[in-house]
Amino acid sequence: MDQCPACGAETTRKDGVCAECGMRLEGPTASFEAIVEPSEPLEIIEVDIAEVPALVLRKGIEAGERFYLDQPRMTIGRDPSSSIFLNDVTVSRYHAVLYVESDGVRIEDAGSLNGTYVNDVVVAEAELSSGDSVQIGRFQMVFVSGVVA
Repeated sequence: MDQCPACGAETTRKDGVCAECGMRLEGPTASFEAIVEPSEPLEIIEVDIAEVPALVLRKGIEAGERFYLDQPRMTIGRDPSSSIFLNDVTVSRYHAVLYVESDGVRIEDAGSLNGTYVNDVVVAEAELSSGDSVQIGRFQMVFVSGVVA
């Protein structure tokens, strides 16, 4: 038996929605072949430098959305309780973790099926610099360093 990530009710792998709360259940993470091509031209998104670092979605369902990194530890995944919730089957429930420290931001893959890419290279862990490209599943984001205190 599985559990609904929203309410904890028992579900089966065949269920499309939770009978208790109605949340759509995605099932297991789907594997896909990551398309990583060198310097693929993407639309330029203007980004204001913020007081805190941010990830700006430049390819995905909500292009232009900003995720402000305002906590010391933030999770990225398909689980609704993730700090950065990316709702797509190419994203693992617990995909990656961001560590926001006084000297910068570090990303660690959390054992995801499809990997975490920084600047088109799959990484287990990486320090992020302003302008770096981060790919989680089908979502492509650009890191903006902001002013880390």
